[in-house]
Amino acid sequence: MFARSTAARTLARRAFSSSARAERKVAVLGAGGGIGQPMSLLLKTDPLVTSLSLYDIRGAPGVAADISHVNTKADCKGYEQADIASALKGAEVVVIPAGVPRKPGMTRDDLFNTNASIVRDLAKACAEHCPKAMICIISNPVNSTVPIFAEVFKKAGVFDPKRLFGVTTLDVVRASTFLSGIQGTDPKDTRVTVVGGHSGVTIVPLLSQTEVAKGVSGQAYKDLVKRIQFGGDEVVQAKAGTGSATLSMGYAGAIFVNSLIRGMNGEKNVVEPTFVKSPLYESEGVEFFSSNVELGANGVEKIHPVGQLSAEEEELLKACLPDLKKNIAKGVEFAKSA
Repeated sequence: MFARSTAARTLARRAFSSSARAERKVAVLGAGGGIGQPMSLLLKTDPLVTSLSLYDIRGAPGVAADISHVNTKADCKGYEQADIASALKGAEVVVIPAGVPRKPGMTRDDLFNTNASIVRDLAKACAEHCPKAMICIISNPVNSTVPIFAEVFKKAGVFDPKRLFGVTTLDVVRASTFLSGIQGTDPKDTRVTVVGGHSGVTIVPLLSQTEVAKGVSGQAYKDLVKRIQFGGDEVVQAKAGTGSATLSMGYAGAIFVNSLIRGMNGEKNVVEPTFVKSPLYESEGVEFFSSNVELGANGVEKIHPVGQLSAEEEELLKACLPDLKKNIAKGVEFAKSA
């Protein structure tokens, strides 16, 4: 028996801990890309995924053929171009990493024009072919693409805010990794709540709520926060124009999908950070916000408040909200004018 990766073991451990073992059909839109390929591989190893439907404008059938040789029970089929209806048929969870990656010097906003159109078109397809599916958006900039998806679904009359998620899990994965590196702890036991959005200063790590972070202060604290907020830049620069954070995002996406399925299957107290339609800061004009969310049979079961904040975190949140409001408005305006 070959040794499985840490990520595969994590997914299997989470899956087998579930009290209900219903298996789900998952569709990945953008499966041929840098995020889609590793994420599809990890989903193939998840015991809770019974069927994988892989779609991209090109390459998805090849990815499907490749990972179908992995000796786990999930069946896997690939689709491209005009086959999106077939790809989405019967899908209970749809994960969307489709889009162009960031390049050196590119902000997430620079991605907007291309990725906004891609997400809009995929949203139209989902509204037509799987309107009741749980939708997980990875395509950047998430702060804007999630509102685009919501507006398209509203136009189609099928919007359910409990079933639309922006995947921000990578921010938590990074926070866990970077903090444990400073404190010498095991990353799997080092969980940091991260709220706000999914880019730059909209990412707000709540280190004060993590026991492991006690003692991290001054410049070390500032450096840690900055690294969590701009960790993606490290990867973009290190890849020197060849890509962005694809492997770690693939891992984070697979972790979120596993948690979502466990919640759908009836497991209690499944809580993950995710960017959803939220009442937490609606009074300040922020319609979508990432915070810890309890996942259940209907998707969003409970949106947790941010809790007690330190003075530093209050300042981080103050910087987050105006940018987040602009990002959301940009997505809404695009969808309404498209």
